[in-house]
Amino acid sequence: MKADPAVCTRCTAVLWEHYYQGVIPLIPDIKCKSPKEGDLLKGRDPVALAKDLSAAGAPLISVVTEKEHFGGSLQLLRQIAQAVAVPILRKDFITTRKQLLESADCGAGGVLLIASMLGKKQLFHLVEEALALDLEPLVETHKKAEIKAAEEIKATFIGINNRNIGELEMDRGNVNTTEKLAGLVRPGAFVLSESSFSSPEEILRAKAAGAHGVLVGTAILQAEEPIKMYHELSGLRG
Repeated sequence: MKADPAVCTRCTAVLWEHYYQGVIPLIPDIKCKSPKEGDLLKGRDPVALAKDLSAAGAPLISVVTEKEHFGGSLQLLRQIAQAVAVPILRKDFITTRKQLLESADCGAGGVLLIASMLGKKQLFHLVEEALALDLEPLVETHKKAEIKAAEEIKATFIGINNRNIGELEMDRGNVNTTEKLAGLVRPGAFVLSESSFSSPEEILRAKAAGAHGVLVGTAILQAEEPIKMYHELSGLRG
């Protein structure tokens, strides 16, 4: 079932467009480092990489702005938003309206809201405030109870993180999480499977489980030729 156009904004509109063309939308994740893998950029310019990924066909680009553990910044978000024409999703530990205002000011089209970090009431208010700022909220889940919370607030963009962000993605997550949870999401919401992808087969498993798109960071960033890896994964058809 296609998402209601009335509730689609900049992020899911382009993702649904790719999906209904028979392509599995793949969002690349610009992440400078990770607690588990260390330096991911290896001297590469993240803005230039974002531009190359956009030119390669990425429908949306995710930018991790959290500084302490992932090496990001608002400045990086602003630079990438100014450098590419596709929507930008800001990923961070967002808990306040101030962070939403910063996201909009830096040019983001969407923001990540992590259900495990927010009470239901707080999540509801942040979703409403994000939409009022023309920021599309991606409600990230990892457990059945979090899917239920996302459903109760009628989220239309739901992420399933195959890793546990509470452990700073240090766990050995895999696509099994998406296979367990994707079927619980109501029809009409765009389901994004996040993290732990390293092969086309894993992406096809997420698609078969009910995910409409995937977000891949480490596998692309660790590849000797990131754009080649992006092409290998994003060329998949459902």
